[in-house]
Amino acid sequence: MFVSALVLIAVTASFISFKSFVGSGSRYINHTVRGGVTGYEKQITSSAKIHRKNGFTVLVTGAAGFVGSHVSLALKKRGDGVVGIDNFNDYYDPSLKKSRRKMLESKGIFIVEGDINDERILAELFQLVEFTHVMHLAAQAGVRYAMKKPHSYVHSNIAGLVTLLEQCQNSDPQPAFVWASSSSVYGLNDKIPFSESDSTDRPASLYAATKKAGEEITHAYNHIYGLSITGLRFFTVYGPWGRPDMAYFSFTKNILQGNPITVYRGKNGVDLARDFTYIDDVVKGCVRSLDTAGKSTGSGGKKRGPAPYRIFNLGNRSPVTVTTLVNILEKNLKKKAKKHVIVMPGNGDVPFTHANISLAQRELGYRPTTDLATGLKKFVKWYIWYYGNNQRKGHFVKS
Repeated sequence: MFVSALVLIAVTASFISFKSFVGSGSRYINHTVRGGVTGYEKQITSSAKIHRKNGFTVLVTGAAGFVGSHVSLALKKRGDGVVGIDNFNDYYDPSLKKSRRKMLESKGIFIVEGDINDERILAELFQLVEFTHVMHLAAQAGVRYAMKKPHSYVHSNIAGLVTLLEQCQNSDPQPAFVWASSSSVYGLNDKIPFSESDSTDRPASLYAATKKAGEEITHAYNHIYGLSITGLRFFTVYGPWGRPDMAYFSFTKNILQGNPITVYRGKNGVDLARDFTYIDDVVKGCVRSLDTAGKSTGSGGKKRGPAPYRIFNLGNRSPVTVTTLVNILEKNLKKKAKKHVIVMPGNGDVPFTHANISLAQRELGYRPTTDLATGLKKFVKWYIWYYGNNQRKGHFVKS
């Protein structure tokens, strides 16, 4: 009952959100593809070109984001065709996204600057390129930010998802669809570790609720239109080129600058714990999900038979306390943190996450290999290189 009501509300809100925001992303594509500027068409088609036998042509949404940029690079490296789309919003400093775009462009990956809510952009892209797969990673992230900008979550995580699914179900042939859900859907679940079969009907945040709604919506599109759907529940992904709003990132910045860091604890005095998952491991899970997705069974919106519908946890199966995280950062930064320890406020966060990854191991061959100490060492090395380089060039990039 809760889930049905949530989806009904979400779809209604999605329509309102779409009407409010749809014009925001069309500027770029109107001056490129729609306007017939052949240089951009060539960049898109060149980026989509396959360079391996039986390769894929993949549309990656959120391609200038943390996970999206890494997945795009991995696919391009093995010879798949990759086209990205990203709206370069200012949830965090867009300069980091622009740096990621520059890195992708150096590898021949083109990113269209536009909003996935814009039907025109998607229609033009699908006319130019026959995508075999969609890797949908665009989303409004963050649990606490939802208390400030709730509509941005409906706009991106629900309205954008529906707009993209509509384009996919109307395509002929239909692409297989892999997308990022979240471990947040487990919400107030207290069964450990979290398994895909566990109840997810008690979200603790609006972000989690939109991701839960997304799982229900994708199931409907799979059932009605024969879209091959794979949902991936990410568990606290971290690493180089990461998101500045994440705790490990902001801790690093503040420790280096000598500023205090806020460390939350549970109301019972227990340290919070997260199943931190290194970016390279998550990328392998994403790529394997594409490889094993199976074909959609519809064309032009008409279903011919049942299609795969799958959900997997992509975690590290080894929760680590936030206190341990800080200790590892202090060791790598060679500097003590000034800690301000407070009880976790009621802002939608949960006290722990712990992934059961046995299904992903069995079906995807997913096996994370990077522990937190190793992963944070790599992140700190990147952080010092990236922000040090930008300072030396006279273009300090805020973190």
